[in-house]
Amino acid sequence: MTDLTGRRALVTGGASGIGLACAEAFAAAGARVTIADLNGDAARAVAQRLGGDAWEVDLSKTGELAGAAVDVDILVNNAGIQHVRPIPEFEPETFALMLRIMVEAPFLLIRAALPGMYERGFGRIVNISSVHGLRASEFKSAYVTAKHALEGLSKTTALEGGAHGVTSNCINPGYVRTPLVEKQIADQARLHGIPEDEVVEKVMLTEASIKRLVEPTEVAGLALWLAGDDAGMVTGASYTMDGGWSAR
Repeated sequence: MTDLTGRRALVTGGASGIGLACAEAFAAAGARVTIADLNGDAARAVAQRLGGDAWEVDLSKTGELAGAAVDVDILVNNAGIQHVRPIPEFEPETFALMLRIMVEAPFLLIRAALPGMYERGFGRIVNISSVHGLRASEFKSAYVTAKHALEGLSKTTALEGGAHGVTSNCINPGYVRTPLVEKQIADQARLHGIPEDEVVEKVMLTEASIKRLVEPTEVAGLALWLAGDDAGMVTGASYTMDGGWSAR
């Protein structure tokens, strides 16, 4: 059992999906969790239920993050958005927005958290990447680019932080049963020319050998272990949880 008693954690996108599952797992293990989310009401409701704190924040406003105070032992960079379009139709402003949220914001939060982690000689940074941080799929140029960049940021953080007791790792799930996945079904159906009820089977699970969606609690279980003392020698790694997709 991972014991996080006395640890402070920050989870971005913590009011729903994978972030919520991570926040719940960390709180159950004894950590005080800050729920960072664009939806302030949802963040406050989760924080109240878990005995933690809420931070209503728009991670796309990176200029405001540069001076943010992030004094935590565990940082989970989870927040993200998805947009499915062929490259010729992909709006440049949306491409830039996605990179701000999923690359620049994690960099700024890591940058803000590291001094305190270095001072205490302990830190755990868990970056929720994706199988798309290791593989590409058509129609997801911004998401694939962002997740590949997050992988590089995570590894660089691992190299710099190792001497200070700080680890940095990525978790790389396939399609997870979250609102983010559900919202893209209509676009996937249109782009692939298939009915919406066939998207999960024919698009999302076609490369996996285990034919089901990943559950948020499964991702949270791995994040919890990475945040604990037993994972002190695990850094710079990318843990696939994709049902065998990346084994191809």
